Amino acid sequence: MSNQKKVKDIEQKVIIEAPIQKVWDKVANAEGIASWFMPNDFQPEVGHEFHIQSPFGPSPCKVLELDVPNRLSFSWDKDGWIVSFILKDLGGKTEFTLIHGGWKEVDAVVPKAGEQASVIRDRMNQGWVGITEKLKKVVES
Repeated sequence: MSNQKKVKDIEQKVIIEAPIQKVWDKVANAEGIASWFMPNDFQPEVGHEFHIQSPFGPSPCKVLELDVPNRLSFSWDKDGWIVSFILKDLGGKTEFTLIHGGWKEVDAVVPKAGEQASVIRDRMNQGWVGITEKLKKVVES
């Protein structure tokens, strides 16, 4: 199967007017994540299994990578999705990059949503735009 049929990773980038540690504190603990994303029982430890309360019900997740305060990756739900938060210190500001990867083929159906991966990706891409902007507002306020 060629890679051209795979759905492209979502990548959203935002510059936050705050030091990296302040941003990390909002992206690497349950309360912080709930303030800009969704309710959850996240804990910052590799291998920790947790749930994000999505509109489709609780999504099982697992922490895959933790590099304080630069990177956090976790599996999201059962379709092979991987979400990564990458923070880059810009000296008093922080570049925050969100990558949502692990997509299947364009026409594969995402079971929970019952729609094609390409449709869900476009919808989630728009969602992530709003979510990363909300993170920026929460951290900067």
